[in-house]
Amino acid sequence: MTLPAILTLDYTFVTVALGSAIFGLLSGTLGVYEVLRKRSLIGDAISHAALPGICLAFILTNTKTTSLLLIGALVSGWLAALAVLAVSRYTKVKYDTSLGMTLSVFFGFGLVLLTYIQKTPNANQAGLEKFLFGQAATLLSRDIQMMAGIAAIVLLLVLLFWKEFKILCFDYEYAASLGFSVKLLDVFLTGLVVLSIVIGLQSVGVVLMSAMLISPAVAARQWTDRLSVMTLLSALFGAAAGIIGTMLSSLGSRVPTGPVIIIVVTCIVIISLLAAPRRGWLWRKFAETGKRLQANSNTGNLAKGENSYEPGAIGNIEYCHCNRCRLFPARCIPDFKKNGDDE
Repeated sequence: MTLPAILTLDYTFVTVALGSAIFGLLSGTLGVYEVLRKRSLIGDAISHAALPGICLAFILTNTKTTSLLLIGALVSGWLAALAVLAVSRYTKVKYDTSLGMTLSVFFGFGLVLLTYIQKTPNANQAGLEKFLFGQAATLLSRDIQMMAGIAAIVLLLVLLFWKEFKILCFDYEYAASLGFSVKLLDVFLTGLVVLSIVIGLQSVGVVLMSAMLISPAVAARQWTDRLSVMTLLSALFGAAAGIIGTMLSSLGSRVPTGPVIIIVVTCIVIISLLAAPRRGWLWRKFAETGKRLQANSNTGNLAKGENSYEPGAIGNIEYCHCNRCRLFPARCIPDFKKNGDDE
């Protein structure tokens, strides 16, 4: 695709860019909750666990209809998410260990099924491996309509349960003390995350999908301490990465859209880590340099005998006005004299 075709809003470009923007917006919104709950790798486990569902859906239906394959991915990802929660909650296995076990088991099973399908004499199975790394160019209008419908429902649910999800993220025990069913809320929120991951599989694939869930939220966290602003920024970063990545991949021949989108959102994270106010590395360095220069300036003024420390009083104790007091105020405490004392 050429630059003029992009500028004139070519139909294929608009379709792919719109689909990428929708899943970027949705994954950015829900990724905020997983980052704040320190469950960033849940997206990696769910996306990898979607592969056996895609393969089983193909084996059972013998068709590559996107909606059927994504339903299989949804069921498989949902089962994996429940397995992670159950193992970490009802056994002594820690959460990160449970994630690693689930990811390996489901993804390994998916690769076995994919290899079996590829060895069968079925010409219809060609291209099924595209779900590993995504193929955004295969998005059609009906896929966009399905993604838009799911995204609208999920975003509406996020707005309706905004207060509950907020309490669940910041204080799990306090939410339970208020009478909220935190276990049910946890499963419900995880289910929404599974939905957001499934609709992005066709664009970026099971391997890279977790980056779209985490990266926009990590970038947004650098710019603000407020949940509402962070959620809005994360959604905008995800949508922007989808559109810009699609545009950049369209300028070259045979440039995969999904990986380019991941590179773009990674650039957004790097810029945020460097330049975000208060949290950015460059911002903190500039602030430290400014403080150091100010301290050096004060020391220089004191060495020249200039009175940058005006004589004053602390409580009823007054500074003496000797030069040593001005140069080394901390050492002049014995030289203080109380107001009203006779010299």
